[in-house]
Formats: sequence, C-alpha cells, structure tokens
Amino acid sequence: MLKYLALAFPALFLCISAQAGNRPNVVLIMADDLGIDSVEDYGGRQYKTPVMSQLANEGMRFTHAYAQPLCTNTRIQLMTGIYNHRNWLAFGILDPKARTFGHYMQDAGYKTAIVGKWQLQSYDPPDYPGAVKRRDKGMHVHKAGFDDYCLWHTHHTEDKGSRYPDPKINLNGEYIKNTRGKYGPDVWADFICDYVSQQHEKPFFLYYPMALPHNPFSPTPDSPEWQDASRRFDEENHFYGDMVEYTDKVLGRIVNAIDDAGIAENTLLIFYSDNGTNQKIVTETEWGPSQGGKGLSIDAGVHVPLYVRWPGTVKAGTLNDNLVDSTDFLPTIMEAAGAAIPDPTELDGISFYQQLLGKKGPERPWVFYHYDPRPGWDKHKFTLHRFIQNHQYKLYDNGIMIDVKNDPLEQHLIYPEDDTRETASLRKTFASVLEQKHAEWVEARVRNNRRVK
Repeated sequence: MLKYLALAFPALFLCISAQAGNRPNVVLIMADDLGIDSVEDYGGRQYKTPVMSQLANEGMRFTHAYAQPLCTNTRIQLMTGIYNHRNWLAFGILDPKARTFGHYMQDAGYKTAIVGKWQLQSYDPPDYPGAVKRRDKGMHVHKAGFDDYCLWHTHHTEDKGSRYPDPKINLNGEYIKNTRGKYGPDVWADFICDYVSQQHEKPFFLYYPMALPHNPFSPTPDSPEWQDASRRFDEENHFYGDMVEYTDKVLGRIVNAIDDAGIAENTLLIFYSDNGTNQKIVTETEWGPSQGGKGLSIDAGVHVPLYVRWPGTVKAGTLNDNLVDSTDFLPTIMEAAGAAIPDPTELDGISFYQQLLGKKGPERPWVFYHYDPRPGWDKHKFTLHRFIQNHQYKLYDNGIMIDVKNDPLEQHLIYPEDDTRETASLRKTFASVLEQKHAEWVEARVRNNRRVK
C-alpha cells in the first residue's frame, strides 16, 4: 500500500498544487463514545439525531468508518496519521516529539484552534504503579500545533475538574473564571460559534474533540433535572440519551454558525467518533437491543458514524461504502488544504479527499488495528489485540477469522480448516500484512524505545 501511495504521490501533488489557490476552512468534530447504534441514520431507534441526518442529506455519509476501541488510541492515530504500533507511549499520552495535523496545517498557512477534550499530557494518578514514569510525559497543548485552545484536562488527572457542570476549562493558558452554573459543551460551542463568525486573514483549521456523550452520564441543560442545581452531578445511565441528543444539538449550533457566517461553501465540515458506545448502555436499534462495545474489538467497539459536509463541493445525499479509519483524516485534510506532506510514505493514512469530490482516488483495502491501551491507570485489564478487516471479514493475529458482516458479535469463529477458497485467499493476504505490522512494531520499539513501561 505504501509503495502504491509513493508512486501515486507525484500526480497527487500536481492535483494539490492546482487546488491551493482556493483553500477551504476545515472543521473536524469528533464525538466521544458515540457508536453507530446511537445514531438514527445507522439504525439507532432510541435517540433523536436530526442534525446528523441533516449532514447526511446535505453531504456524504460513510457506512464503513472505523476507529480504535478507546479514545487515546484513536486520537493519537487521528492527529498523527500513524498507527499505534509505531507511535504508542501510554494511555492519555501523546508523544511530545510527534507531528500533529495542527503542526502540518500551521505549516500550510492555516490558523489553527482546538476546543474540547485534551487528556494527552498526563493521565495516571500519582499513586498508580509506574505513574512516576509517565506523569506529565505527554505533549503540552501549547506545543501541539494550535494557535488557540479552549480545553478540559490539560494537566494532571487529579486536577482536571468537571467537563460538564461547573467545568474547568483552560483558555489559552488561563483557566476560565465564573463557570459555575455553566455546562462545558455550551462553553465550547460558544467559543466555536464566535470563532467561525470572525473575519480570519487566512483559512482556519478547527479541531473539536468533544466530551459528549462520554460518562459520567449526567443531566444536560435540556434535562428536567438540570433545573435543580443539586442534581447536576447525578450519574445515571438513562441520562446517556439526553447526552446523545445534546451532542446533536451542539453540532447543530456549529452548523448554523458556519451557515450564518456565510462560509459554508468554503468550509469542509467532518463529524466522526472515537469509538463505540459505552458498554453500560443498551440501545434500541433496527436490529434489536444493542449493547455498547467501547473497549472491545468487536464491531460495536470500532464501527462509528462519519459525515462530511461541504456545500457545492461534496454532493448532497451521497452514501459512501468505502473503508475509512482514523489515520486517514490527516492526509485528507492536508489534501483539501492544498498542502503536500513531507515524505508521505511515513504515514499510514490514505486520503479520501478525491472520494469527497466524487472522483476516483485511492481506496483503503483494509483497516488495521494494533490495540493495546496499556500502560495506564485502569488499563491493566486489557491485552494486546492485533487484527485486520475489510467490509466483511476480520482476521486476528492468532489465526481466528470472523465474518463480521454477518456475525458482528463474533460468536462463530472461522479456523483455517473451515476456510472456503475465498477466506483462504483472504487469510493469506491478511496474515502477510499482520506479519509486516508486527515486524514494524518490534522495530519501532527497538529503534525509538517509545513504549513507556
């Protein structure tokens, strides 16, 4: 795949150069723990998500977008365009030597901003075994490639405060005062709406890693319980539905702000999620009750919604069945920005920008996962899962194959002796990729000594 991209790059560069004169703003929004089971367009039947449906009607909806099963694992891949097997340090830690899409977009002449959840500098509480080796070892946000930031959890875990009622939010190095009675997602939405309404001298890239609808499952300002200030920190699973619908409401505020500013036709808006729904949540769907799969390698843990809107450029009402994973966003937005990435063979992502234009371009043949959230607080319960999948089949590195299209809960294992001619051929191809990725993982550990123990 990397050889193919290297060969294709000269033509791609010419295409990028031709587009560089009219560069769009880019707004990338990523929900936190929103699986497809919670979204109406993907079969969810319990919660109302009309703004997401609006994005589908006005742009492109992807049916096979995937993420890692937990947030840090996806966020690192999203921001760097590199799979975890080559750049993982620890949970809640982003390698301070990494190059993020913030850095790349700054180099491309963009104004950059990040809003929402950081949680990539320091994660372990001080008394957790091994924490002394990892605390404050991640990337500081002011060095992450963003000119402006408005974020929760920018320092130590024990100092993070609330992300929802009475939020603790760091605005460009100073904590916002007088947030009592406010709701974190509203503070961020206010910032974003103001940001997109401003007259910017150059195009902007705004990245919004949301807090919603991640637990604690608590009242939103639209919940009746919010009116009683003493109940705003209540935690009950039934508030999850309110939080999903508030996610959609915040998304709607951002869409309206872009439209009201008159920049919709020059703004590439992307909405994605970092992993599946929390396992505590059971949701009614068109296929019956669905338990969330966050943290698990099954489809419910990795299959996520993805919408793209760009009026006048992305054809309205388009359905895209191609594979997308979290490494693909960096090269996609870079191509949209008319910017070449130095040494593209160093990235694992494949741009889906040409697909947005309705043109033929590179298509991802498979999605690869190196999933191991360790080390980190509460992550000792996990083990390494390395696997690869296409639209229908998944192969783990222990040789077990799954027909994930027809068996999303992975209850029927396909062993080599059960193979058909089709699965035998695919097994050989997938096994070769897994062997290559394992070798790269070993090499990265030896060369860079990047894994924190």
